[in-house]
Amino acid sequence: MFMYFPPVSENSLANLHERRSELRGRGTGRWFPLLMLIWSIWIFVTPMSNPASFPNWLWPTLASYAVFLLLFHGAYYRDRRYMLFNALGMAVLGYALTPFNPGAQSYMIYACAFMAFAGPTRSAIAWMLVLLAAYSVEWMALGWPLIYLASTLMVGFAVGLMNISFARKAQADAALMLSHEEVRRLAAMAERERIGRDLHDLLGHTLSLVALKSDLAGKLLDRDPAGARREIDEVSRVARDALAQVRSAVTGIRAAGLAAELASARLLLESDGVTLTCPAGIPPLSPEQETVLALTVREAVTNLQRHARASAARVELEVADGRLRLRIEDNGRGGAIVPGNGLSGMRERLEALGGSLRVDARPGRGTVLEASLPAGPLAPQASGAASLLPAQT
Repeated sequence: MFMYFPPVSENSLANLHERRSELRGRGTGRWFPLLMLIWSIWIFVTPMSNPASFPNWLWPTLASYAVFLLLFHGAYYRDRRYMLFNALGMAVLGYALTPFNPGAQSYMIYACAFMAFAGPTRSAIAWMLVLLAAYSVEWMALGWPLIYLASTLMVGFAVGLMNISFARKAQADAALMLSHEEVRRLAAMAERERIGRDLHDLLGHTLSLVALKSDLAGKLLDRDPAGARREIDEVSRVARDALAQVRSAVTGIRAAGLAAELASARLLLESDGVTLTCPAGIPPLSPEQETVLALTVREAVTNLQRHARASAARVELEVADGRLRLRIEDNGRGGAIVPGNGLSGMRERLEALGGSLRVDARPGRGTVLEASLPAGPLAPQASGAASLLPAQT
């Protein structure tokens, strides 16, 4: 049972596999390593199919298989720095068991499969060739049929090359994930800096003027009450103007928040080779509307990047018939949509504000996501709406 709930190293093959599966939107499940062990059934099938030819196979095979499971556990769940040791251990099992059981060729295939993750590509290929060449010498010395040796060489080398390709793609995906996170971090930093500059430019002069006129009114209070009253009235006017400017600026900041999300989405998709067309302008939005639409864009773009396999996408935002409509369309593969936490959370946030969500995924013709909200003030029932925080995906 140790394989069901093992302690997993951060640098393990299991962790690498899981991270890549999450990036592609597919879960592997805790049973995946057991599925990898199906091939090992041939270690037992071969001698059992002809027991008269292999009278002493059972105990050496059972002993070697116990060691193999330990090596498999180490290769899959432990730090990849020890991958070479585990792969070589599997090869040694193959060499040692073959005189008793030719089904030990499966150990050589596992050795090649894990050797692909033991180092650089050239080094891994060189190790596979050396291991398979040594096994060929032993097999021919034992006089076993060459047809089975040929199948072992072809399958072992092919599996090794496929795993080398997987390892390189996983490294590329990890680099892509880091670049996506960096783009979002830089976009958020630029937005904070812009808001800081806007507030400084807006309030710096106004507050200085309020302080100056307040001091002047205090000095005139005893000598010139009428003049002091004029200065106080001026302070009140300046404060009301400042409040109006702040409200206007906050509206702009909210719209810029959605604009920043669209800009971030464009950078993320372009790094994946997807061209994103965004709307030229953004209509005035309430804080709740802006938040919901920004989160909808983020979730939709994440799903598009993971699943759509598109080359182009378009975002449209318009007000028509009293409704605010956000439409996101791509030219990807389309197909059946499996509802998940992300899509359900998106729909819940929209419905909390009196809106709706429609998804049309046409096989081979892309996906269209349309979010709709009331264009005017929010409905009273939305005041007690559910949290606008995004659901976990």
